Amino acid sequence: MGAIVTASGTGAEMNNGAVITNEDTKEKAGVLGAHAEFAVLDVANTMSLPAKQVISGAFDTLSHSMETYLGSPRTITLSDEIAEAVMRNVIRNIRLLLKDINDKEARTELMWASAMAENGILKIGKVTDFQAHQIEHQLGAYTDCNHGQGLVVIHPVLYRHIYKDSIGQFARMAEKVWEIPAEGKTEEELAKAGIDALADFVKEIGLPSTFAQMGITDKKMLKKVADTCNLTAGCCKKLSREEVLEILEECM
Repeated sequence: MGAIVTASGTGAEMNNGAVITNEDTKEKAGVLGAHAEFAVLDVANTMSLPAKQVISGAFDTLSHSMETYLGSPRTITLSDEIAEAVMRNVIRNIRLLLKDINDKEARTELMWASAMAENGILKIGKVTDFQAHQIEHQLGAYTDCNHGQGLVVIHPVLYRHIYKDSIGQFARMAEKVWEIPAEGKTEEELAKAGIDALADFVKEIGLPSTFAQMGITDKKMLKKVADTCNLTAGCCKKLSREEVLEILEECM
């Protein structure tokens, strides 16, 4: 079995994971299957993809990297330092695509970053977080939302709820990834500045910052999402169903 990549972001060609929805029971969850024996990463196969999907997919790569980086252990590892480079690369090349969506060099870098985020290297020695993914996946069981855009909305809100439980990692990400000077700032101030930078980046790249902007307006549905989403072990804060609902409501 081979994989020919036509959209960069999920990194699915690099592992044996997939996500499937049971539309009868409203469950969306991961499944494991066979690894591709080879993968073709040719940026020419992505050039007809709509601009918004290209940017949304690239944010999925950023999300994979952040959710691996913010897992445990809380001390920085070699895997984390590689993740910092991948995140910087994604941010830089998304900005290049905003100037020219047909920039093949930028698309090539994002394709490579997508593969790096999910080929296992960043996860060596890590118990990953992926709480944002789990919330978004279950949201996708009740809506037809774009995966990358759902993640874009959820991440800043989620991070404002959990950053104090991993303040060192958030502060380091602010400095090393978002390039915010640490001098004169407390660790908490630096961590909060990094989350603000992420939220500002979402607006900069033209993706939605609320569910309402995505056409999701059913508040009653959010409780069903909170009650059924998977709660991950690697998240720096063990969230309750009530807090997941609060996060979802703040995303409206």
